Amino acid sequence: MKNRKKLLKYFLAYVFTIVSSIVAVIIYLIYFPVQSKVITEKKTINQTKLSETAIEDSIESVYDSVVTIESYRNNQNIGSGTGFVYKKDSKNGYILTNHHVIENADKVEVILTTNEVVEVKVLGSDSYTDLAVLSIDKDKIIKVATLGDSENINLGSTVFTVGSPMGSDYSGSITRGIISGKDRTIESDDVVTKVIQTDAAINPGNSGGPLVNLAGEVIGITSMKLATEEIEGMGFAIPINEAKNYVEYLEKGEEIKRPTIGVSLINVSDRYSLFMYNIRVDQNITTGVVIAETTKDSPAEKAGLQKGDVITKFDNYDITGVSKLRYYLYQYKIGDKINVTYIRDGKTKQTTLTLTENK
Repeated sequence: MKNRKKLLKYFLAYVFTIVSSIVAVIIYLIYFPVQSKVITEKKTINQTKLSETAIEDSIESVYDSVVTIESYRNNQNIGSGTGFVYKKDSKNGYILTNHHVIENADKVEVILTTNEVVEVKVLGSDSYTDLAVLSIDKDKIIKVATLGDSENINLGSTVFTVGSPMGSDYSGSITRGIISGKDRTIESDDVVTKVIQTDAAINPGNSGGPLVNLAGEVIGITSMKLATEEIEGMGFAIPINEAKNYVEYLEKGEEIKRPTIGVSLINVSDRYSLFMYNIRVDQNITTGVVIAETTKDSPAEKAGLQKGDVITKFDNYDITGVSKLRYYLYQYKIGDKINVTYIRDGKTKQTTLTLTENK
């Protein structure tokens, strides 16, 4: 009997200990939850500070490579924009900007971040890609920007621009945003361009400036030419990898060689032009481009294409208009063989042509 009472006493003591521990934990969680919350807040603040530091470091790494560009014709200012030094050799530095920033100019000056004004030379310029390369004396260079990889970008990544919105009065202005879209294609002035989309503010004068990632690398060239009055909160930049394909030609002042198929084309929707060329197209055909004429001995003529044929596919790409066909055409090289799908007399046909140089 005594042993039973002793066991019961130990059991009750054990239960009391467990219950007391549970109650103590509950009381602690009820009255002391703030410490855990404070730790979380401290981590968030530290992460924010790290992010801000990364942006400041990135800006510093590219800032002094950026220049304001002023274009003149007959000593009259005809436009301004932005550029950046991307390379230098034993004699010169090389500045990338947009073609439309220096178009029609007979004199171009740049303003450095030290406010020094330097006259530069236009080495080469291309209207289709909207790119231009300028040269500057290497002794005037403060910093050379690092070019990144525009293929290796992620949606939502932080980016910033450095430029001269509204001219030299606001030179060195920085705007911040994210990558809103990649591998976009937009059409402007019958030209289709591959672009990076960002919500960083891009204004007149920013044209030709760098779009930069947090590593301080240039991943794009901002271009106001691609914007319209209807667009708000959408900035566009030419991917730096696209520019890399052409800078060597522009540095040498060489014309960029592009392929041709040797045809004049009309959009299917352009009924007036079709009428003027005396071409009739089935009303059921709503997309594609119509051949108005072929050049003698051209790839199109040699492949058997004729006036009135409606091209619907160029290799594996669906053709919706003349600018789209030109865009896809320029992705290929001179000498490439291309399959073309077209409609003639209501029947879908195919042919193969070999691209030649556009002279």
